[in-house]
Amino acid sequence: MLIDRVWAANEGRNFHYLIACGETGEALAIDPLNWQACLRRAQELNWTIRQIFNTHEHGDHTGGNAALVRQTGASVLAHADAAARIGGVTHGMRGGDIVRVGRSVQLRCLDTPGHTRAHLCLYAAGAEQTGADGAPPALFSGDTLFNAGVGNCIHGGDPELLYRTFADCLSLLPAATRVFPGHEYLLRNLSFTLNREPSNRQARELAQRVTGLAATQMPVLNLGEERQVNVFFRLEQPEIIAGLKRARPAMLAEATPRAVFLALRDLRNRW
Repeated sequence: MLIDRVWAANEGRNFHYLIACGETGEALAIDPLNWQACLRRAQELNWTIRQIFNTHEHGDHTGGNAALVRQTGASVLAHADAAARIGGVTHGMRGGDIVRVGRSVQLRCLDTPGHTRAHLCLYAAGAEQTGADGAPPALFSGDTLFNAGVGNCIHGGDPELLYRTFADCLSLLPAATRVFPGHEYLLRNLSFTLNREPSNRQARELAQRVTGLAATQMPVLNLGEERQVNVFFRLEQPEIIAGLKRARPAMLAEATPRAVFLALRDLRNRW
């Protein structure tokens, strides 16, 4: 499986991804808002975009679909429950479905509601790849999981569902899984982690390392690193809990992981 990260160069700081089969050069474009950049990069790599995958229905992820379809004839894949809102979807997908790219790539749809009620991530496990090159697993996480943060739930989402996605799905994936999010918010998210957990040395060192880097230079983190620097994975840390009891006492009558997650998400909305 070949992966190319495409920077949208827009105010929303979008990342798009091209996933290609090394045998055939057929490619899948994920959330190609800046369709020109995706098409140009595919042409540079001598790849042919055959499919578009939308993680969810928001326009900053679907807005390039129609133009890219006109240019390439690509089919459009998205959550079946979001298809009507997106328009032009040719294949409605659900959690557990497999997306095939060329002859050698298989990606599994993960049902990951929260940011929206119909959100899918794509997961590539090394063992699922025909002729795998030994690369670690990859998660294309849309707006569910950002580097050092999570998506908001204010435009058709539900924080309770987002917590369940983290508890029942993302937290169970291997630590080596590389994370490819829909936006570049790393430094801002690290600042929130450090606001909630000032003693987090790993988060502070990473923030120092990436300060001043262009978006195109930002590192690709794995889930093991996320669990060290992303406050939404660190729900049982005493420092985080103590701070939330001061900031959101009404929400933290019991410091369960669920209550901590919801309090953090509520605090982040206003931070």
